[in-house]
This record gives sequence, structure tokens and C-alpha cells, in this order.
Amino acid sequence: MLKEAQDLRAEARELHRLLDSLKEDDWGRETAFKRWSINDIIQHLHSSDLLAAASAESPEAFESHWAETRARRAEGLSRVEATRARFGDLLGRRLLARWQETLETLCDRLEVRAPDERLKWVGPDMGVRMFTTARQMETWAHGQAIYDLFGFERRDGERLQNIAVIGVKTFGWTFANRGLPLPGDAPHVRLTAPSGALWTWNPPSEDNRVEGSAVEFCQVVTQTRSVADTGLKVTGEPAKAWMAIAQCFAGPPEEPPAPGSRRMRGKTQA
Repeated sequence: MLKEAQDLRAEARELHRLLDSLKEDDWGRETAFKRWSINDIIQHLHSSDLLAAASAESPEAFESHWAETRARRAEGLSRVEATRARFGDLLGRRLLARWQETLETLCDRLEVRAPDERLKWVGPDMGVRMFTTARQMETWAHGQAIYDLFGFERRDGERLQNIAVIGVKTFGWTFANRGLPLPGDAPHVRLTAPSGALWTWNPPSEDNRVEGSAVEFCQVVTQTRSVADTGLKVTGEPAKAWMAIAQCFAGPPEEPPAPGSRRMRGKTQA
């Protein structure tokens, strides 16, 4: 079975564990992510997972589902407005149950696919392994705003390495997406995993490197933290330029959060 699909399932179940502990009134609370509520975040994940599940079913199912989504956006609604309109009163624990059901179906379909098989997506087609890891990355990144809201410490496992890999691989994409020239060679990246293991990428360099917590690195490349709010040690101009605008997800350029704007409220073991 595809390991990345098992990692996606574990990532979603970890977030589900937190969400399952919430009171019904909590779901309408605003997070620090664009003032989206918890309902908004999980509706967004549910919408993307429905589309992903359709892609994993067949190209025809994907095209049908994507046409419906495009039609709603053509009405002039923002992304979050279109999602709210689509799901209406699917909120709170009912939303949680529906999202969990969709995610489990998605994982069931992905884990039996060949890793290099191509799947349809909003942009270019993607290989199953990267497609699956991208779903894990989005689940992890959007979930961060909910953990931050309640001051809960997430239990990250070795599956976090999948997200770190996307972060490292999108060094060039970060600049190309903004129409900027590369500032130099890809930095050496040296991260401490949640287990204490050491993860490294790219040739060793003393004057062009990023080192520190793997969790904080993933927070920066997914734009859930400003690099200024982490303990990452960033050495050299290429590394500094990258960490200032790092973006490991597809779509138009997004500005990273301002220093101090995306922090955990207190700290509690979730």
C-alpha cells in the first residue's frame, strides 16, 4: 500500500482527534488565518478532498466535479464565500463526520494506486505520490490555525518528513512563481525531526543553509508562521531570500504572515 496515503490518513485522524474534542459553539470561532472560522477551514478541506476523491475515482468524475466548482466561482464569489454557499448548514459535528468519511474514501482510493500514476488536478496532472503528499500538506497547514487558536501542541510524527520534502523541492518554485530570478544555489537544509532524528537535503554549505526544527521549517514553507517567529537559523543570502517568501503550495504568490500574527495562544498538550 502507498505509504503516503497511510500518512495522509494519520494526519487527518490527528486533526480529527482535536476537532472531536470541541464544543459545538467552538466551530464558529475565528482563527488567525484570514479570519476564517473552524467551520470555514474544515469546509475548505472537505471541498478539496471531495475533488481529490473524484480525481482518484476517474478523470470523468474529476471533470464533472471541477466544472461544478468553477461555476460557483464564476458567480463572483470568493473562495470562502463559494464554499459557504455550497455547504450551507453543513457545520460543526455534522461537517466533521462528512469530512472524515470523504477523507477515508480518498485514502482508500489512493493507497491502491501506483505511486507514479498520473491524476487530474486543478493545475497540471500530478503523480499519485505527490498528489497524496499535497493533500497531507494542506491538511497539516490549515489545521495549524486551529491548534494555534486553542494553544494545543500537535503530536507530529515522522510523516512530517513528507511536508519537509515538498518544502525543500519548491525552493525554485517560490521564486519562479513570483517572476524572480534564483538568488543562488538551493541552500543546505538540516532539520531535527520530531523523533530527534536528523534530516538533511542538498550539499553541505557553511554559508548557505537553513537549520533547526523540522516543525518550524514546515510552518514557514506552508506560510503558517513568519520565519521571524521561529528558532530557525538561516545563513546566507539565498537562504534568507527563500525563507522570507517560501511557498510550497500551488497557486498565485501569497504573502507570508507578518511577524507575530500567527502564534500559538499559550500552549496545551492536545
